[in-house]
Amino acid sequence: MLFLQIFLLVLGFALLVKGADWFVDGSAGIAAKCKIPTLVIGLTIVAFGTSAPELCVSVTSAIQHSTDISIGNVVGSNICNILLILGLAALLHSLPVQRNSLVLDLPVLLLSSALLVGLGIWGNALNWWDGLIFIAIFSVYMVILVRGALKEQKRAKELEKSVPQGEMAQTEEKKPKGKIGQWFDKMEQKTWFLIVLSLVGLGMVVGGGTLLVDAARYIAEYFHVSERIIGLTVVAIGTSLPELVTSVVAAFKGETDIAVGNVIGSNIFNILLVAGASSLFYPLTFTTAGAASNLIDACVALGAAALLYVLALFKGHKLGKIAGALLFACFVGYYVYLFVI
Repeated sequence: MLFLQIFLLVLGFALLVKGADWFVDGSAGIAAKCKIPTLVIGLTIVAFGTSAPELCVSVTSAIQHSTDISIGNVVGSNICNILLILGLAALLHSLPVQRNSLVLDLPVLLLSSALLVGLGIWGNALNWWDGLIFIAIFSVYMVILVRGALKEQKRAKELEKSVPQGEMAQTEEKKPKGKIGQWFDKMEQKTWFLIVLSLVGLGMVVGGGTLLVDAARYIAEYFHVSERIIGLTVVAIGTSLPELVTSVVAAFKGETDIAVGNVIGSNIFNILLVAGASSLFYPLTFTTAGAASNLIDACVALGAAALLYVLALFKGHKLGKIAGALLFACFVGYYVYLFVI
């Protein structure tokens, strides 16, 4: 039975990741056919798709009243994103922090992280009205993000028109695809296929999230481990695997321009959208007593965001090897605390 649950856990992860990928492809294709700008699609549908695994797992956990998994998934994913993913990526290659991340994204992340901790201290739970506040802040953030990006795109187009055609950078040639890839590209031109792809992807995300949560709860009971630990470790790292692989591979190749911004954006989505939406289904209770307090975990996530902000202010707004080593050391220290204390 245990091996079956482990298999279902892995299957759930696979369905979550691939389902989110198909959902993004289908939804972005439909949006493009509706003449929605590519930039807006990237900032909304694609960004939502990358947080779909965390959203589905936390909402499913909230519905099943497994609030420790729900909170642990959000907080644990944020800790992994900053301390583990950015730490490893910075050890491989220097990571530049964009000006917009310093001015807008990091302050919003710090605000949302502090709000999560504050509500945990004040009300000992994230209730539905707190969730509405989170979603309202998220909506305002997205409006500011999209408006700013559209203005930037307009300026870039005006600059592009002023540059002689001969000086324009040449586009990179696309690598030839196999028969399956060519067939997929051809089918993506058809609206009905995009709709089916979106629906199948969404179904896979929901099904994968349900399998993952059920299997995680069984494994926690089998090994007499708390749902909090499972949520902070297995579930959090599992739902962060796409960001981990993408960021480390990008750093290895030297393609690091948006790595930090993507992680910060993902963390903002996790708190404001994922935690906010989950609390609409069931109050997310914070434990405040003892070493096993998930309020301590929320404080660690806030501390990780603050540490990232401080490190980003030094050395030309770049995260170098020293910063990467410090972030990774903090991640190891936090996991020692989880399993030893």
